[in-house]
Amino acid sequence: MQKHLVILLWLVFPIISQAAPKADYWAMWDAHNPDSQATFTHHSWQVLLDKYLQSQGQHTLFNYAAVTDNDKATLDHYIDMLTARDPRTLTKDEQYAYWVNLYNAVTVKLIIADYPVRSITKLGGLFSFGPWDDEVVTVAGEPLTLNDIEHRILRPLWQDPRTHYAVNCASLGCPNLQPQAFQASALDAQLEHAAYTFINSDKGVSQQGEKWRVSSIYEWFEADFGGDKQGVIAHINQYRDIPLPQEATLEYNYNWDLNQLGN
Repeated sequence: MQKHLVILLWLVFPIISQAAPKADYWAMWDAHNPDSQATFTHHSWQVLLDKYLQSQGQHTLFNYAAVTDNDKATLDHYIDMLTARDPRTLTKDEQYAYWVNLYNAVTVKLIIADYPVRSITKLGGLFSFGPWDDEVVTVAGEPLTLNDIEHRILRPLWQDPRTHYAVNCASLGCPNLQPQAFQASALDAQLEHAAYTFINSDKGVSQQGEKWRVSSIYEWFEADFGGDKQGVIAHINQYRDIPLPQEATLEYNYNWDLNQLGN
């Protein structure tokens, strides 16, 4: 019995330990060129979003099964185009759009490579909870994981809680993969829209009797949303049409099923 318990804990531990990585400042990426005139249109990524992303109720779903070989090549080319550039030569806004779009494009690529798959959590090594610690791209000679991009670059360098509404983990419980590629010229409006739509969706916040069911991102990353329950509620109420009461009882929930269109 004890042996079985140890094995069970070993299998479950990666889920617990990887659910909420802390922001871990990586000094190498803390550089930018405010005078840069370089811009990215992210056109190739937008073409793929237009072709394969579809709204269905409160979700945007990706038609992974329908992606053609030509479009897989387009996705590869887009990722290669981004990683061939050192983002430290760009402005801060161009950098932010660069990292978010790269994260989302690589995530889609990983799903396509293993499709059909029930959940992104099934990717990665035998005892991994998803692919987030796998090295997936190399930028400026540095191998990077998805966790590096989100938790060592985006979160600590920008310290903007709306980042959690921008990066997408290919799951139904995640804030939607946005239908528009992020652009430096429209960042604030895009982030505001992503935050508003998620918080006013049932997967973001919903009332369940006397309790309020909220996304687990507010538990995992509470530090980014004010550091405590009252901070989370205050953040939510910046965007929610029907505010949560300050004394609300929060119940956390997340759906790791794949954000796929069809079955």
